[in-house]
Amino acid sequence: MSTARITKTSAWRQEKDSLGPVCVPAWAYWGAQTQRAVENFPLSGLKPHPILVDALVLVKLAAAEANMALGGLPEDKARLIIQAGHEVLAGLWRDHFVVDVFQAGAGTSLHMNINEVLANRAAELADRPRGRYDFIHPNDHVNLGQSTNDVFPTAMRLAVLMDLRTFYPEGEGLVAALEQKAREFATIHKAGRTHLNDALPLTLGQEFQAYAAAVTGDLARLRQAAAALLSLGIGGTAVGTGVNALPGYREAVIDNLRRLTGLDLTAHPNLFEAMQNLNPFGHIAANLKLLALTLTRVANDLRLLASGPKTGLAEIILPEVQPGSSIMSGKINPSICEALNMVCYHVIGQETAVALAVQAGQLELNVMMPLVSHELLGMIDLLRQGLAMFTRRAVRGLQADPARCRFFLEQSHGLAALLNPYLGYQQAAALAQESLTSGIPLVELLRAKKLLTEAQIAAIFSLQ
Repeated sequence: MSTARITKTSAWRQEKDSLGPVCVPAWAYWGAQTQRAVENFPLSGLKPHPILVDALVLVKLAAAEANMALGGLPEDKARLIIQAGHEVLAGLWRDHFVVDVFQAGAGTSLHMNINEVLANRAAELADRPRGRYDFIHPNDHVNLGQSTNDVFPTAMRLAVLMDLRTFYPEGEGLVAALEQKAREFATIHKAGRTHLNDALPLTLGQEFQAYAAAVTGDLARLRQAAAALLSLGIGGTAVGTGVNALPGYREAVIDNLRRLTGLDLTAHPNLFEAMQNLNPFGHIAANLKLLALTLTRVANDLRLLASGPKTGLAEIILPEVQPGSSIMSGKINPSICEALNMVCYHVIGQETAVALAVQAGQLELNVMMPLVSHELLGMIDLLRQGLAMFTRRAVRGLQADPARCRFFLEQSHGLAALLNPYLGYQQAAALAQESLTSGIPLVELLRAKKLLTEAQIAAIFSLQ
């Protein structure tokens, strides 16, 4: 059986589909339908996400095994398809998946790209030429008992679930780094700020613990949303009726996918709804957007807390990662936080594209699946990299400036609220205003006016 690498040449071969003859590069594992897509959709130059290709191939492997076990696919053909699929999963033939991410609706073009590559490679393994489908056919054998309409949403579910496997550790790494800073800063008291004005005091550790809790909550909501993707509509074929699928096929494919992926997959209770409704993907995208909103808020807070170093807050010190100006010598900017902001803004835009595509389905199918999968997997990948960058290059190395925190704390008019139980709201407010206009610190006014004893003043402002 041939395992030779492909040599690209200028030669062509002629194939035929239902519309007529098509010229395909002689070296290509793809066929006529893929070639038409290449010519029809020269749009972005972006190719299918590798993990989506993996997911589609996994569905093909599971289907071939199921059809072989059920007697619908001869064993010799099934094993060749399976071998070809495992080669792709091992990283071979990746440059043969050539359909643009913006393509025909429902992902038919990419789906046929998968079918044709596996059929031609399987034929080659049996020492038969590419482009001749009398032995193994892309539709009749690789796609037996399947339709784009149940394969593609199934593969989308698998791809997102598999991509999230490497996403969660980065999110949890950020939580751990924030919690570590919360412990480090637990005894550093500082001025609180609401409306960007003086407010009651808290500790720097409490601020960072709140950041950690926010990210933790977003990750928990994301995991909950992802659980809905474990329910698969494979076996519904074209419209949900399961036409052309063998009895027992659906259960066998899901069992095989469970084994191949290690995911706790189940059968969707309604095959019609599974292909019509992409809301589970919209739910994932919405939760990724919420995480992006949290991350950009935290990044902005760190930029504000680190502002200065002489004319801003400067309560924390971010790691210096690069010079910040082409003209201002020695200037250092919060570059990592700024980059994370850009990541988050892009992700928020991607979520909008997913939301629009999710509502764009009509009747028995949502044809916008290629866009949903492209944007959603892109959100996961970009946020994963953003999380890793932010954790490693900003959060882990940031430091506090306790003296600066103490300075602002002692000047803060938010301390006046601590006097409410002793003097009442009105008198405490009057003292705060007098301190602001006179420039006399609040504690000195209390002493001068003999409104409280030294013991009371010490107890109120000890912040223990």
